[in-house]
Amino acid sequence: MSDITADSIWFRTGEATVFSSEGQGTDAMPEILIGSVKGPAGQAFANLMGQTEGHTRMFAIRACNQQVRPATMIVPKVTIKSAAYVNLFGGPVQSAIADAVLDSVIAGVIPAGLANDLCIIAMIWIAPECATNPELDRKDLYRTNYEAMKLAISRAMNNSPTIEELIANRNTIVHEMYDPETGESQW
Repeated sequence: MSDITADSIWFRTGEATVFSSEGQGTDAMPEILIGSVKGPAGQAFANLMGQTEGHTRMFAIRACNQQVRPATMIVPKVTIKSAAYVNLFGGPVQSAIADAVLDSVIAGVIPAGLANDLCIIAMIWIAPECATNPELDRKDLYRTNYEAMKLAISRAMNNSPTIEELIANRNTIVHEMYDPETGESQW
């Protein structure tokens, strides 16, 4: 990957789903955009800097004073309605996303030399019922988000799945929440 430049990583997307431990509801489903800070990804990143009621955005940080590189903005996919939800979003989930970004740099999936030239926008899902579950396994919430974010980053950086894979699987893979025969969710 040494010949990769920020200009060759203009607009790459990735997603992944990692399922929770039994009964937790801590499934993680990040959808991400990685690209040059000088391109459309950088423009979108800058545009997200404001706050919107119910959709708090924040940088991925590993701890206070430890923002990760590439700069990563995490954006919730659902409206935040409680302090408990904010605590999950800004606690185990923020930590997991930040660790996944840094570990992707350490592993060479994201070239370390481009860490200041790229940015990541990560749309993050936390099931709303997690905020009201007194038995929630915060470690499982971390695990699913960490694993899913690393997988989404790898897929974005490798343009996976390829168009050839998508074409080959067109008639064999269906969306889990829509069965074409019944119209119902398969879950």
